[in-house]
Amino acid sequence: MLSIENVRSAYGRIEVLHGVTLHVDAGEIVTLIGANGAGKTTLLHAISGVQPITGGAIRFEGEPIEKRPAHARVASGISQVPEGRQLFTPLSVRDNLRLGAWSRRDADLEPDLARVCALFPMLDAILEMPAGALSGGQQQMLAIGRALMAKPRLLLLDEPSMGLAPNLVDHVLSVIRGLKDDSLTILLVEQNARAALAIADRAYVLETGRVTLSGTAAEIQADRRVREAYLGI
Repeated sequence: MLSIENVRSAYGRIEVLHGVTLHVDAGEIVTLIGANGAGKTTLLHAISGVQPITGGAIRFEGEPIEKRPAHARVASGISQVPEGRQLFTPLSVRDNLRLGAWSRRDADLEPDLARVCALFPMLDAILEMPAGALSGGQQQMLAIGRALMAKPRLLLLDEPSMGLAPNLVDHVLSVIRGLKDDSLTILLVEQNARAALAIADRAYVLETGRVTLSGTAAEIQADRRVREAYLGI
C-alpha cells in the first residue's frame, strides 16, 4: 500500500532523513521505533505532505504522491493523527469530528460519527463540549476519531500514548489493534516500544534518519540491541 524509497528530507540545510526505504502492506500495522530526534515524525510528515522531501519517492497504492499537496493526500486515503493532537480547541467535539471529514463529498456523516462514538464511548456524552476542555485522554481519542472521519485506508499515528494514564494507553492501543481488524492499514510511531511491538506485524528501527533494523515485530523484540536500547532489558 505504501512504498518509501530512498527518501531524504531537510529543515533548511540540516538533512534529517538520509535515504529512508520501507514499505507497508495492506492490512498491516507497522511500527517505527527510535529515539527522540531520529526522524520518525519527519517521515510521517513527509508521507502526509506537510514536510517536503528533497529526494526519493513515496508511492501510495502504486501511485507517486510526493508532489501532491497534503489535502490531496487526505482525499486519496491517507490520514494522520499528529503528535500533540492539534485539535481545534475552541470548537466542539462534534465540530472537530465533522472537520475531519471536510474532504469527503458525501453528505451523511452521522453513521461515521456513531462509529467513532462506539470506538470511544467517552466522547458520546461530551459531543457539545469544546475540545479545549477535554482531558488529555479524551483529546487523544478525539484526534484519532477526527482522522477516522476522513475514511482513510492508511492511518498515520504519531505517539498516540503520549501523556496518557496506563489504563487509557491500553484502551487506545486496543482500539488501534481493532482498526486493523476493520481492514485499516496503520503506520505507527510510538515511544512506548514494548506496547507498539505487542500490536504490530512488522517494525523498523530508525536512528539518526536511517533505517538500521527491520523485521517482524517478534524479530525486532528479540534483537539484543533493541532490548537494551528501547525495552530496558
